Amino acid sequence: MKKHILEAFEKNYAIPQININGLIWIEGILKAAQENASPVIIATTDKNIPFLGGYEFILKTIKNKVKTMNISVPVIVHLDHGLSVEGCKKAVDAGYDSVMFDRSQLPIDENIKLTKEVVDYAHKHDVYVEGEVGAVGGSEDGMVSNLKYASVDDCVRLAKESFIDSLAPALGSVHGEYVGEPDLDFGKMQQINDILNIPLVLHGASGISDHDLDKAIKNGHAKINFNTEINIAWNKDLRQYLNNNPNDYSPQNILKSGIKTISTTAQSIMSKCSSINKVNI
Repeated sequence: MKKHILEAFEKNYAIPQININGLIWIEGILKAAQENASPVIIATTDKNIPFLGGYEFILKTIKNKVKTMNISVPVIVHLDHGLSVEGCKKAVDAGYDSVMFDRSQLPIDENIKLTKEVVDYAHKHDVYVEGEVGAVGGSEDGMVSNLKYASVDDCVRLAKESFIDSLAPALGSVHGEYVGEPDLDFGKMQQINDILNIPLVLHGASGISDHDLDKAIKNGHAKINFNTEINIAWNKDLRQYLNNNPNDYSPQNILKSGIKTISTTAQSIMSKCSSINKVNI
């Protein structure tokens, strides 16, 4: 992670993180990344780990698909919104490349203490760590929270006292579908970027305009997270296919249509992040 995200940070583009919800997500995302010469981060949210088969199964499945599909672009496996120190350690032990520890709803002193424990363990295994300050609002994969804008002081403290590699400051984005227009605090974003000069991470990017995403990238966001956008596209495609083909009971045909939609949507996401053709293949 570190090599690729620092390159994105220096060259003003972002690596897209796309969360997976099953095998066809992996295949569709990898296909788009390879065809568009884009690095990609495949992520699993903490609460989705049991549904997807556990840390080791998930990692091995992704690695096996990379091998069988002859994928040559960088593919980073990431734990999103790790809610416990123990869970992050399990992801590290399973071989994940990167973990996000999210105890942002705790008082800042507790957040720093627990985040540093994750950092100390992960860095011994050369695993990248992302921390969060504030609270990204909305709902995603069973996680529900109210929006709370990060303070600059808390961002600086978490970054400098826990030694995280990248920071996710909650600055107005939300998980899930937006109600109304996103209200990103670009002034605070620029201030945090100027002080810390480390890669920032934008959560809840589905629904944010391309203009605002580009502005966020210019203000230090080298990793941008997507989930809802691709899930909505898959859901729409599945309903449409079944309505148009009521007598088709072939799982292969139904899943093939879904994979194509996931891949097409992933390509659109890569375009939003300006990560297309950033890899020599």
